[in-house]
Amino acid sequence: MIKVKRAYDPVEKDDGVRALVDRLWPRGVAKDKIDVWLKDVAPSDELRRWYNHDSSKWEEFKEKYFEELKRNPKVEVLVQLIKKDTNVTLVYGTKSPYNNAVALKEYLEKLLEGRNSNRDNA
Repeated sequence: MIKVKRAYDPVEKDDGVRALVDRLWPRGVAKDKIDVWLKDVAPSDELRRWYNHDSSKWEEFKEKYFEELKRNPKVEVLVQLIKKDTNVTLVYGTKSPYNNAVALKEYLEKLLEGRNSNRDNA
């Protein structure tokens, strides 16, 4: 199961592997609250600055971010982590509910669903 959680929220047992998916480390968050830092799956600096958590750009941001993710070999590291561990929590720092971790969860669920349906059709 893939969950999404703010870095400042309490750690819970069912979080599983906590993967920080931001390019910048959240201020004041202890290293022991994060299991792995996957900054390479975060949006590019250019895309992040353009978006600036403007909810009116949310759908366009997701499209652009998904295009970046399609070309990003580090996504496979995250996919393997999800396949290995029952629970993975994508951790982010921003207060906005419109953030890259939410978009990344959507992307990964579609990707994994597509892979599973392709396996079923083989």
